[in-house]
Amino acid sequence: MYAIVKFKGRQYKIEEGEEFIVDKIDAKEGDKITINDILLLTPDGKEPLFKQEDLKKVTVACEVLKQEKGKKGYSFKTKAKTNYKKKIGYRALTTKLKVLKINLL
Repeated sequence: MYAIVKFKGRQYKIEEGEEFIVDKIDAKEGDKITINDILLLTPDGKEPLFKQEDLKKVTVACEVLKQEKGKKGYSFKTKAKTNYKKKIGYRALTTKLKVLKINLL
């Protein structure tokens, strides 16, 4: 069984027991969070659920594994005819979540 959830403005395809990385959330390691915004659910051997009234009954329980920095990214600025070049590196803060259970109420 897998689900497509919307969390902090992004969509993720998740399964039970799977770990996934999201933008930083204010939670400590070991905290449990619940995701209620489900876009699609495909139970094993059954028709996929995508109607809003069916998906309101579904929740996803997750556990915060760790807060970390993401991969290094680069931004490059330049201006024509002035020999201006600037390279900027950054690392976005992320949170690693583990899906504990997809609950069908």
